[in-house]
Amino acid sequence: MPKRKGSADYEVGYKKPPKHSRFKKGRSGNPRGRPKGSRNFSTDLKATLEQGVRVTEGGKPKTVSTQLATLLRLREKALAGDGRALDRLIDLARLYNNEEMTEAAKLGAGDAAILESFTARQLRRAGIAAQEPEAESGKTEALETDPELDTAPKQKPKDSIADAEDEDAWLR
Repeated sequence: MPKRKGSADYEVGYKKPPKHSRFKKGRSGNPRGRPKGSRNFSTDLKATLEQGVRVTEGGKPKTVSTQLATLLRLREKALAGDGRALDRLIDLARLYNNEEMTEAAKLGAGDAAILESFTARQLRRAGIAAQEPEAESGKTEALETDPELDTAPKQKPKDSIADAEDEDAWLR
C-alpha cells in the first residue's frame, strides 16, 4: 500500500483512513443529530388520523376525525358495489369486532366436523382430555379415542411422530 505524505509508518488502506480525516476525539460524527421535537412516522400517522374533517352526513355538516371519515367513505364505496372496498371493510370488521360471527358466516357442517376432528386429535396428542361435542339432535357423539392416551400422558415411542405426520397427510 502507498504511504501518504506526513505519515511516517502508517499505511492507509481498507479500514485504515488517513489520520487527518478521522473523527477527532470528543467530537461527534453527527454534530447536529436528530432535531428536537421531530416525530417518527407512527406519531405523525396518529396525529393525522385524529385531525378533524368536515363531513356532510344526512344533509348536515359535522366534524369527525380523519380516521372516521375514511371508514365512512369505505362504507359508502362498499354499499355502492365496489368489491375491493367491501372485502376491505369485511376484513376490518373481522379483525376488530370481538363479537361472534353471524349465522351466515359460520362454518358449514363439513368444515366444522373437520375442525372438531383436528382439535380433538391435537388435544389427544397433548394428553388433554377432550370434551365430547354435542350433536345438533342433542345426543352426544363419542370421539374416537386411543385408550393409551386417555390416561395420564406417557412417553410415546419414537415412531409415533411418523404416525402423527401420516395422520395429517390428508390435510396437505
